Amino acid sequence: MKLGILGGTNLAKSLGKKYIEAGLTVVFGVRPDFNVEQAEWKVLNRFYNRLYPYESTIIQSEIILICCENEHLPQVCQSLKEVDLDDKIIIDCTNSNYDNKLSNCNTLLIRRSAPNSLIFKAFNNLGLDYPKSDILGIVKETYFCGDSNLEKIRVKRLIELIGFKAIDAGKMTNSTLLEAFYHLSREITRNKKEESNYHFKLISV
Repeated sequence: MKLGILGGTNLAKSLGKKYIEAGLTVVFGVRPDFNVEQAEWKVLNRFYNRLYPYESTIIQSEIILICCENEHLPQVCQSLKEVDLDDKIIIDCTNSNYDNKLSNCNTLLIRRSAPNSLIFKAFNNLGLDYPKSDILGIVKETYFCGDSNLEKIRVKRLIELIGFKAIDAGKMTNSTLLEAFYHLSREITRNKKEESNYHFKLISV
């Protein structure tokens, strides 16, 4: 199985390295003006030729993780429209810019660009700056949602492969709730005015 990760963010790099260490074949999709000479990206690309344009990465991959900045999401979505997405799974790991109505969900934009694809949401609670948001490596769970029960099993296993607990949050209609969860954690972090980051942990009583 080949995994494609779209975006030149810390989250993309971190998840990619985890999956490479787990034995998966991983390629990264980056925008044309991305600085591939950054030290860690240069190391990732040096021996294995892992960095490609968005479309090439999508074509090569069975499962696609979208980990790009919001400003580059329209370009990613355009690339999704340009290629054959049959039998591919798309996982949205992003968070839209906060608004009170929670109506500007990135997942909706992705769904419009790939209307016939299986789309899931996962890893968005980590944020694009991960692992900087969790320097001590305390966060061990992520919430995911999607509409296909059969493919949900694959997504769950993919999450668990790199050591995260996969918590099923139901159907894709709950993607806005997962984004709200992320924004609430960021608001708590900002209001505390400390250097620490704040995350949620699910408990059962």
